[in-house]
Amino acid sequence: MRFSTRARYGLRAMVEFARHYERGEPVPLIKVAENQGISEGYLEQLMTSLRKGGLVRSVRGAQGGYLLSQGPDKITAWDIIRLVEGPLDLTECVNEDEQVLCDWSNTCVTRVLWQRVRDSLRDVLTQINLADLCDDAERIRRSKEADMYYI
Repeated sequence: MRFSTRARYGLRAMVEFARHYERGEPVPLIKVAENQGISEGYLEQLMTSLRKGGLVRSVRGAQGGYLLSQGPDKITAWDIIRLVEGPLDLTECVNEDEQVLCDWSNTCVTRVLWQRVRDSLRDVLTQINLADLCDDAERIRRSKEADMYYI
């Protein structure tokens, strides 16, 4: 199982917005694209999903860009991934809305395993919010600075 670039880039973009949340200033997508090495066009596609899902709002104009619609501590990794990736359906018989799509679902010996994997993944992603990711990013930045050796 692998998350697509939509999930990875969506999370990285949202961390950029979270880092500017306290200032209350919209962040232009060009700035996010430059900071994260992501195509601006691709970011536009992601922003459509995130805006429609209510996680960001856009501000038009010369000083425009995007803002989080709520605090970074209120937006989880799960919220973001669900909006940009869609439902987390690991197999035909184990999907988010619990629809039975497989003829073997009532007798499948691995169905319980796939349910546990799905639930565990959701649990981890709902426990991590944007504020946590910003804290992690800051810790990484500081550790890289500490590793620098100047002559």
